[in-house]
Amino acid sequence: MADNTSMNVAAYNSEGAARDNVALPSDLFDGTINMPVMHQAVKAYLANQRQGNAATKTRGFVIGGNAKPWKQKGTGRARQGSIRAPQWVGGGTVFGPTPRSYAQYVPRKVRALARKSAFNARARENALMVIDAFDYDAPKTSQLLGLLATLGIAQRKVLILTDGVKPNVYLSGRNLPRTHVMPFSDVSTYHILWSDVVLVESSAFDTAVSDTETTDDTKVESAPRKAAVRKATKTARKTGKKTTGRKSAAKKTVARKGAATKRTAKKRTAKKTTAKKATAKKTARKTSARKSVAKKTARKKGK
Repeated sequence: MADNTSMNVAAYNSEGAARDNVALPSDLFDGTINMPVMHQAVKAYLANQRQGNAATKTRGFVIGGNAKPWKQKGTGRARQGSIRAPQWVGGGTVFGPTPRSYAQYVPRKVRALARKSAFNARARENALMVIDAFDYDAPKTSQLLGLLATLGIAQRKVLILTDGVKPNVYLSGRNLPRTHVMPFSDVSTYHILWSDVVLVESSAFDTAVSDTETTDDTKVESAPRKAAVRKATKTARKTGKKTTGRKSAAKKTVARKGAATKRTAKKRTAKKTTAKKATAKKTARKTSARKSVAKKTARKKGK
């Protein structure tokens, strides 16, 4: 659900004195409360806190049990292969836990929507307060506790959001069990829903709105650049494909020519070999004929 009307919350000065109510920026507070998204963000946050170090040993990792406790047959007892089998006392564990990661990923826009929904929920409950500034020269827990007591929220869970990192404010609230101090930019959905009251420094809203506008402007400016990069990439790909096609065609032509040259050389070699063989056969025939004539002549002379 959404509410387009602006929200007004109570505002106080640095001493805790009330002043005129302040209208919350519409960019950060639009009245939208999305319960499923908040549930997803909180569930992922809590899951990411788990270390996942639980581990047990299976029968292969338990020391001992290398030999059979007794022979397979002849004892009358049930056959056993190892004293570290799961059914033995001191044996391994079956299907026990092993180290694993419980990490869950939530998209950036979903996290932003859940965070905005949590802020809207606290604003609707009148659990959101604005304070002018936290100007602490040195850490002083009593000073911060006095401010919370003046506001009447000392006994409640308070989330203090500062404009940027302020070590003195953080150290002042570090020892208070119901108080959590952190920069406005680092707050998560879990921290907002954990608290009963959210105390925000007024300048933090201005910084958050300016950061949002800067991000939007950067997106608008980068859109033409992205389009130009895409066109250049497509052109480069097409050019690369054409060049690759030409190179492959040239390679194929060279390969064909080489294959034709090899075939011609083989044919010529085969013809030469055949001619040599035929010449050798003719020479052998002539030689045999001469020998036969010589033998006949020698026989006649002998007679």
